[in-house]
Amino acid sequence: MSVEENAGQFKALKENPSKEPVTMLNLLKFKQNGGYEKYMEYLKEANRFVRNVGGKLIYMGKPVELLNGNETWDLLMLVEYPSRQAFLKMINDPEYLKVHQKREEAVERAVLYSMDTVDPSSLGRG
Repeated sequence: MSVEENAGQFKALKENPSKEPVTMLNLLKFKQNGGYEKYMEYLKEANRFVRNVGGKLIYMGKPVELLNGNETWDLLMLVEYPSRQAFLKMINDPEYLKVHQKREEAVERAVLYSMDTVDPSSLGRG
C-alpha cells in the first residue's frame, strides 16, 4: 500500500471559502527499517515551515489498543493552521517540498484529513 493523494479533495480544500482555522488529522504508518527515524528528521525540518504560516502541533500520540476497526497506525498527529490557505501556502513552498521528500521516504501509508471545529453545544439541534 502507498500514500495516495486525492486530487479532488485537494481541489475542494483549495476552493473552500472558509477563513477559519483548520486542524489536520495525520494517521501514519512508517516503513520498516528506518521509517520512524526518517519521519522524525522530517518533523524537525518541517516544523519551521508550519510555524512560518502560523501553524502549530496540538497533539501527537502513539496509538496503542485498537478497539474498533482493523487498521493499525504508528503515530497520530493533530496540526492546526490559521486557515486552509495557510496550509496550502506551506505545502506549495519550494523549500518545504524538498523537506517533504523525507516524509515520502518514511511513510508506508497515511491518512490526512482537514477538519473544521464543531461546537459540541450545537450537536443534536436541527
